[in-house]
Amino acid sequence: MRLFVGLGNPGARYATNRHNVGFMAVDRIAADHGFAPWRTKFQGEVSEGRLGTERVVLLKPMTFMNLSGQSVGEAMRFFKLEPAYVTVFHDELDLAPGKCRVKEGGGHAGHNGLRSLHQHIGDDYARVRIGIGHPGHKDRVADYVLSDFAKADEAWLDDLLRGISDGAPALAAGDAARFMNAVALRTAPPRSTARTEAPPPSASEPAAEPAAPRSPLQRLLDRFT
Repeated sequence: MRLFVGLGNPGARYATNRHNVGFMAVDRIAADHGFAPWRTKFQGEVSEGRLGTERVVLLKPMTFMNLSGQSVGEAMRFFKLEPAYVTVFHDELDLAPGKCRVKEGGGHAGHNGLRSLHQHIGDDYARVRIGIGHPGHKDRVADYVLSDFAKADEAWLDDLLRGISDGAPALAAGDAARFMNAVALRTAPPRSTARTEAPPPSASEPAAEPAAPRSPLQRLLDRFT
């Protein structure tokens, strides 16, 4: 069994914030894979279903971002899960918009949701880091993450969330490489490798005749003209 956690803040005010992209990711997984309706539990909202052969519980903590660990810890104790069976989806300032990376363990890098998780369950859990870019200066970070995605972000964001959902069964099976391949197929589809052939000459434009070979005398004259 796996616990997939999306990080964000509750309420319509924050629903389309950059900081809520973790919520968006698990919402897309639930919708695409036929999970049960969301219900209130563990100080959050949960939805259960299957990804491939794995039973998976999706969790959105409703405690606000900086207390996310309370909800996750409660769910883990109920299901008797170790941190290694938890995957957290969260926004990542240090990745360009549209990029995604999987990471096992490590620090919280100042992310308040991860900081709370570290306090309640330790750091031995997996993360899906969803790039939102950086505003350019640390003093602008708070306003940036709590502002909505721009209209121009809609296309790449939709592709990225679809890719995360496509790869979710692989992620549940512990295959991070296959998960990343699924994301890449949505965000950077392979280009066509078919070569463009030169069009045949038209009936009104016959193919040019090959030039006749030049005589030794003509080649000698070419050197002095």
